[in-house]
Amino acid sequence: MPRFENLDVLLNSKDITSSIMELDDFVCRIFYSNDKGKLSEPQMMFLINQDLEREVNNGGFNQYFVNTSGEYAHEAVLSLKAIGADKTAAILQDAIDQFPNKTVPKDRDQRIEVVEQIEEGANVLWDELTQKFFNYEDDLNYLNIEYIKKHKDSF
Repeated sequence: MPRFENLDVLLNSKDITSSIMELDDFVCRIFYSNDKGKLSEPQMMFLINQDLEREVNNGGFNQYFVNTSGEYAHEAVLSLKAIGADKTAAILQDAIDQFPNKTVPKDRDQRIEVVEQIEEGANVLWDELTQKFFNYEDDLNYLNIEYIKKHKDSF
């Protein structure tokens, strides 16, 4: 498992946003270099949280679900709960609940097909949930840093 050098410096920095960005870049480089199997479980959970935030901030829940990150929607609920972001997890679960049987397909082509079938009705709620997400009732950066501190050996 690749490890982040100078982790303590980042975890103790007053600039949490920059620390999160550096750690995100590190984990993404591993994952997207086809070494995703080399990520520890805490690294994967961090990546899933970051992908959710990145996609929702760039295009809302519709974009999140149609992009590759949507494959991990159910895992994202669990990873948000693991860091203590229960309000954000509930928002994501409400977005997931728009899918038939409250199940987001893993396969991207299937997921896109389902989104196209439900988006006319789902987009109204997804837009509302996106706005709720933007309120950041859970401080995701802080919660992610605290989670990483508890799992330093995995980073």
